[in-house]
Amino acid sequence: MDIIEIGQLSEEQARKHIEKIRWPNGPVCIHCGDTENVVRIDGKSARPGLLRCKSCRKQFTVTVGTIFEDSHIPLSKWLMGFHLLCSSKKGFSALQLQRNLGLKSYKSAFHMAHRIRYAMKMEPMRSLLNGPVEVDETYVGARRKRGSKRGRGGEHKVPVVALVERNGKVRTRVVERVNAKTLKQVIRDNVHKDSTIYTDEWKSYKGIGKEFIGGHKTVNHGSGQYVNGDAYTNTAECFFSLLKRGIMGQFHHVSKKHLQRYCDEFSFRWNFKDLEDDARMMMAIRGAEGKRLMYKVPVNALALSKA
Repeated sequence: MDIIEIGQLSEEQARKHIEKIRWPNGPVCIHCGDTENVVRIDGKSARPGLLRCKSCRKQFTVTVGTIFEDSHIPLSKWLMGFHLLCSSKKGFSALQLQRNLGLKSYKSAFHMAHRIRYAMKMEPMRSLLNGPVEVDETYVGARRKRGSKRGRGGEHKVPVVALVERNGKVRTRVVERVNAKTLKQVIRDNVHKDSTIYTDEWKSYKGIGKEFIGGHKTVNHGSGQYVNGDAYTNTAECFFSLLKRGIMGQFHHVSKKHLQRYCDEFSFRWNFKDLEDDARMMMAIRGAEGKRLMYKVPVNALALSKA
């Protein structure tokens, strides 16, 4: 289903489409998990899409317990929003989302986009990264000011660590600093012990190879070396290139407190890049289950930056 077809869906058709994605084998009671005794409640006084479980006698709809719950935005526009964010390789700004969907305010578009990014966050992870795993870090934020102290990353930048399986998935973490304690713990938390770790020559990675069967191999970027046998971090750098182009070209500025959600968005598209846009959208919608994100959470104390 492309964006034109989604835009032609009625609200009832959009609801049924979400039900089919969330419950491919029929409605499931969100309160007790019953699948045999769920019935629809019809009638003029009933809410659209209202269901009732005969076992626990509780009512619910497909939006309850998801990021859609209590939203005043039509579900047809939610589907369009999911499609736009899932199919846009370099991201989709909230201002553009507001224009394309005809939303009344920027705040609504901003919150909608963050809810979709929250759905894209695939946690808890079922398995650790395995095989050859590249680890690298980059820095997101304003350019270094003239006269500021030089160093890895510079001032006013936020460090982001990426762990990438070659020909596989990526995970990203926004961290406070790139010291040995932080970087090594991120690797331990996300990489299987059977793996081989590939990094650049940054001193904070030294010693991590002792904890992995495949050891630790490095490439010396400082001396102009980009490949050392099978050691390189080109895959991680490719991911960072997409992330930075998206932030510079689409969002222009991303605050530190929200950066992890943008990283989750780019990680999601990378992890499912082999899927068609429609299949990728379905994966994101399935990720909306069991998640709530209230408005005060993504915009608390935030002067909206028109990201």
